[in-house]
Amino acid sequence: MQELKYLVGYPENVTSQVRQLISNDKLGETLLKKYPLAHTVRTDKALYSYAVDIKNTSLKQSQPLSKVIYDDKIKDLHHALGLHTFISRVQGGKHKAKNEIRVASLFKQVPLEFLRMIVVHELAHLKEKEHNKAFYQLCQHMEPCYHRFELDMRLYLTHMDLMGKLY
Repeated sequence: MQELKYLVGYPENVTSQVRQLISNDKLGETLLKKYPLAHTVRTDKALYSYAVDIKNTSLKQSQPLSKVIYDDKIKDLHHALGLHTFISRVQGGKHKAKNEIRVASLFKQVPLEFLRMIVVHELAHLKEKEHNKAFYQLCQHMEPCYHRFELDMRLYLTHMDLMGKLY
């Protein structure tokens, strides 16, 4: 039986449906029907603007973002699709804080819904550091379809592992 590393923890009824799609060579076709186009947010500048727009709409009271970039160094996708960092320094008697978001470069060419899910996830860490109930409630507040997009993004990563990129 094929290991579905991006779907660990999902119920058997979901993973069996995914295995069926894979065995019938229909996973890519199914994803392309739902998400026919890749987004156009390709530069770090465009990604920063995109993330700030979501933040300003959904997390008005949170700290500002210092940097939002695509990162070629994020390789271990099983553990991280994006990273958030909070850097706190005392410089010249002043306390400076920076919030940075790094998104794996492979997300330059995916549907906008997948990019949005990653950005929302990383923005939620501005308020909630742990992956707990409050964190996922905040993700759903910012993106009501968060869980569906996360599952579909995991299906896309599974497809990439097995058959390569779709976009």
